[in-house]
Amino acid sequence: MLARLPRLSLVLLALIVLGAILVPWISPYDYATPDWDSLNLSLQWRSGHLLGTDDLGRDLLVRLMWGCRISLLVALLASFTSLFIGVLWGVTAGYLGGRTDAWMMRSVDVLYSLPFIPFVIVLTVIFGRDIVLLFIAIGAVSWLDIARIVRGQTLTLRQREFIEAARVGGMRPAQIIRRHIIPNLMGIVIVYLTLTIPTVILVEAFLSFLGLGAQSPLTSLGVLIADGASQMRAQPRLLICPSVLLALIVYCSNRIGDALRDVFDPASGRGHE
Repeated sequence: MLARLPRLSLVLLALIVLGAILVPWISPYDYATPDWDSLNLSLQWRSGHLLGTDDLGRDLLVRLMWGCRISLLVALLASFTSLFIGVLWGVTAGYLGGRTDAWMMRSVDVLYSLPFIPFVIVLTVIFGRDIVLLFIAIGAVSWLDIARIVRGQTLTLRQREFIEAARVGGMRPAQIIRRHIIPNLMGIVIVYLTLTIPTVILVEAFLSFLGLGAQSPLTSLGVLIADGASQMRAQPRLLICPSVLLALIVYCSNRIGDALRDVFDPASGRGHE
């Protein structure tokens, strides 16, 4: 059973996701259309701008929810990309072993040595700044950790009796991996996914802060934080609002991931109160 704080984190994260979906849909304001008559409004409940507007008169609440959409979308796509590549790579290396394992894991070591930020900069120079390129770049690097974890677990599983029985029964390696290895890895894979999403959100926010992420007219939490940082003295709410929202998403995701880890592996932690 999830403890109290993870439950609250789950409810809060669900409300944030629901707001990101509904608020831009029901709001009369567009996230990218400037309103020159409403520049830098503070909190204006009567005017309909619940969190005010930015320096171009765009509704801050709508832009925050759009930023959540983009940040969560990039995080989910990049996390599932890294999960697919990492699980497939780690299971194959761990089950086949021998030279195949050595070659595949040395490839992982080589990729570990590549500096991530210069790698993304090179991609943006070659292919241009695109939100699709962003999640591909993050997913293409973040699978390395899960590949190592899955390989280690696969090395243990392949020595188990039911794997030996399947092998003696004439099942091919691909069938054993699909029917026996991967199902027994789902617990650790789910936990890793919940802990990868907040990490990817932070990476996306960092890249967007540097100008390598979402490009106008799209926005993300990293873009909003970068815009708010340039006006933090005149309009501190432009920095505080996206920063608090980013912190809440990361915190809630980590709490849920910790709770799931304790559910799938009770010996790994003492639980949450």
